[in-house]
Amino acid sequence: MTGRSPERIEADIEARRRRLAETLDEIAVRTHPSTLTAKAKEEAAQAVDRTVGKAVAKANGAVARVSEKVRKEFFDGYGSPRLERVVPVAVAAAAVVGFAVWRSARSSRPSSARSARSAKKKR
Repeated sequence: MTGRSPERIEADIEARRRRLAETLDEIAVRTHPSTLTAKAKEEAAQAVDRTVGKAVAKANGAVARVSEKVRKEFFDGYGSPRLERVVPVAVAAAAVVGFAVWRSARSSRPSSARSARSAKKKR
């Protein structure tokens, strides 16, 4: 014999049973569908956060590069506007706004005014 009493052997067996039961309970919790779903959601949220963070960083970098290029195109080294580049852009913007206003005013006329005008043209 090994020198262990039957009571000691029974106590060891009981301790091992308790540990095994705890391990099985833990496995049951870890493999439960709600636990797996929650873990998958958490991992997906973390992946989205990482992806969004990378996208925001890239977008910020792109905005910084574009704004630097625009600043160099439209301002000289002293911060004064380069009129030879600003004026054509301003004129083009004013033309686009003017066209949009004209088009909006033209399309907002009542249909009777348009039909009266087209009737005058036919005469």
